[in-house]
Amino acid sequence: MKLGVITDGISRDLGHALAVMDEFGLDHAELQFIGDKEIGDLDRRERAAALELVRKHGKKVSCISRHLFAGMVMATARPGDQLHTSHMDALKRCIEMAHEFDCSKVRIMTGKKEMILWGRNGAEQWNVAKGAWKAQLPLIAPAVDLARREGITLVVETGNGTMVNSCYTARKLIDDLDAKDVLKVLWDPANNCWCGETAFPDGYRELSGGYLGHMHIKDVQADPPRATLEVRPMLQGQLADQFRPLADALRNDGYDGVISFESVYHPGNGDFEAGFRQNIGIFKEIFG
Repeated sequence: MKLGVITDGISRDLGHALAVMDEFGLDHAELQFIGDKEIGDLDRRERAAALELVRKHGKKVSCISRHLFAGMVMATARPGDQLHTSHMDALKRCIEMAHEFDCSKVRIMTGKKEMILWGRNGAEQWNVAKGAWKAQLPLIAPAVDLARREGITLVVETGNGTMVNSCYTARKLIDDLDAKDVLKVLWDPANNCWCGETAFPDGYRELSGGYLGHMHIKDVQADPPRATLEVRPMLQGQLADQFRPLADALRNDGYDGVISFESVYHPGNGDFEAGFRQNIGIFKEIFG
């Protein structure tokens, strides 16, 4: 399968991150932060320098990954308001960069999570964040329209603390927007642990039928009652027994997207490159 890494999980020095990718035979670079800037904020000179490095190392850019639409509050956000316009402007810059880097995918996120979106037998009256789900649809719809015009695929991440935090909600967003042609799921099974969705087979089953577009892989231990999340070495978290059957299913079903290792583990000293080096061999053995 096509393996890569989110480069700033190794280093925000793109040249160094790409050299480490060379060392481990990874071909697909996902760009999120370069230097002190989030992707989409680089000026033309900085983009040209990044593209030169990518070409020098012979990498393909799998995804332009900015935190688009993250943090928007459903109770107050409105299409076309100042905040929404700033996200749309950033999306335009990311799409421009995707074209320059010959990359077909741009990541989006969704707004700030409301815990209970639907309910029955009384919950619909007392517990549901009324209107929250419907409020996000007109916020994402213009991004879908723009992607169609630009010939770009958007991938919406299953994120911690976002409205789309499970495979179920990701699929529902795509269906509600009638956007399966241009909007796919960026599945991060570890993020879905927080909402209690089992990655395999439950989450995987939700994405059958062509919804999956890109993946992030890491291992975690989620403890919602204590509001605590621990990133763990591969095979030492709650996904330990699910990675191999998941990888087998992806192979058997002919998944042709990229799987990015998300290097957000460090061994207690803040050294994320050390965490990458500790875990990348296991990642490659399982998903390669």
